[in-house]
Amino acid sequence: MENKSFKIIYEGGVGELEEKKSRFIAHISPVKTEQEAIDYIASKKKEYWDARHNCAAFVIGDNNEITRCNDDGEPAGTAGRPMLDVLLRENIHNCVVVVTRYFGGVLLGTGGLVRAYQGAVLEGLKACNIVEPKEGRPCAIATDYTGYGKIEYVLRESNLSILNTDFGADVVISTVVPVEDIDAITKKIADKTAGAANITWENPVKYGIIDGQLIKF
Repeated sequence: MENKSFKIIYEGGVGELEEKKSRFIAHISPVKTEQEAIDYIASKKKEYWDARHNCAAFVIGDNNEITRCNDDGEPAGTAGRPMLDVLLRENIHNCVVVVTRYFGGVLLGTGGLVRAYQGAVLEGLKACNIVEPKEGRPCAIATDYTGYGKIEYVLRESNLSILNTDFGADVVISTVVPVEDIDAITKKIADKTAGAANITWENPVKYGIIDGQLIKF
């Protein structure tokens, strides 16, 4: 079944935790192909050549077509698979994570390793800029100054981001509307402004909103 709702890493990040003197450093990056993921893992292994372990996991494809993980010398099933499970549980696609471990001299045991590697991934995700891609149509809504507040109310009530507002002879408000909400939003605006607003629609796009900015994918 096609997975229509998922999240992606827009900007990667680094997270770290310490467990019984062992350091776990998680690097997370967006990737589009398996080869990109493999190359990223290799680069981190080269960068952290002096670490005891550089365990990895990645997910490629809008429907998890490719999933891979490795324990890099840790006991089987204590590192790579738990890391992959975090990505799958959080529904994050098209990303790779490498967790570097500097051994602190104290054995953690199977359960301790699983918790530490998963915890490191979660710390890494906190440092990332994550977005849920949607399908929508950007639009420009033109109205007179009387209708401006009414349209702004409709958009905010519908949890739609106002991307830009131009004040000229008319007020032009830019936003993007999920395709499934277009009819409802169009009706709300028409009702609130008594049909006085003019909406110019652009072609559908895959998009996300980050810090109030429209990001097209």
